[in-house]
Amino acid sequence: MKERITPVKAVLIALLVLYLLSMVFPLLYLVSASFMTEADLSAIPAKLFPSSLQFGNYVTAFTRQPLVLYVVNSFITSFLSVFICLIAGCLASYSLVRTRIKGKTLFLLFVLAISLLPTITIINPIYRMYSDAKLLNTRIGLSIISAVLDLPMTIWFLTAAFKSIPVSFEESAEIEGAGLFTILLKVYVPLLKGSIFSIGIIDFISAWNKYLLSQVLNPLEKARTVVVGLTLYQLEISIPFEIVSAASVITIIPLFVIVLLFQKNILGGLLDGGIKE
Repeated sequence: MKERITPVKAVLIALLVLYLLSMVFPLLYLVSASFMTEADLSAIPAKLFPSSLQFGNYVTAFTRQPLVLYVVNSFITSFLSVFICLIAGCLASYSLVRTRIKGKTLFLLFVLAISLLPTITIINPIYRMYSDAKLLNTRIGLSIISAVLDLPMTIWFLTAAFKSIPVSFEESAEIEGAGLFTILLKVYVPLLKGSIFSIGIIDFISAWNKYLLSQVLNPLEKARTVVVGLTLYQLEISIPFEIVSAASVITIIPLFVIVLLFQKNILGGLLDGGIKE
């Protein structure tokens, strides 16, 4: 016997469908626009599909700007940022959960307060420090500050994950003579690899999309990231939306592939803390 759909369920399903459409439609239109001509994009009423596929938009996107270099810069800075952020986040979260430190709650509140600060309010002192330290227009410099800004979220997430591990696991390792770092590396990290992987993907996407930091700290072409490079396709009196759309599609493909390949790991880590029986 089929389950009867009540009016409440029907409304919830309709709202869910509308929400999904609102999320998917802009992405689909972006892909469609990347194959359109300027005439298609300016047509009234607006066209949802190109009159003919313009693959030349993608060729122009690569030739007008060094898009490959920008993508490589984004990959390197995002990967280094995640590496720094996860190491520091694991050490900080483990210390907060499993060691006797006074003022841990105050520290967590301080971390939360820092994460609420808009980047624009701290970009000036960051720029001055980076200028003095000769870190402007360097990949490692951008990676460090990106990791610092993502660290509060990482600590909050991993602290909850570390709390989910029974203390008996650590006590058993201590009986065997394991020290703090050994327990962290051989007990907690394997159990929490799902959670660590999940927050790593979130940190990667966050680092990839940091526009203001990249624009201010890495303005030169050699160190420019792809989110900044997308703004350089604008002409003096017009914006070639078809070229910008093609470049945008190229930009989001790496993120889409990463999320698609590792979606089970992301969802598993977020839902169950990475602990498997």
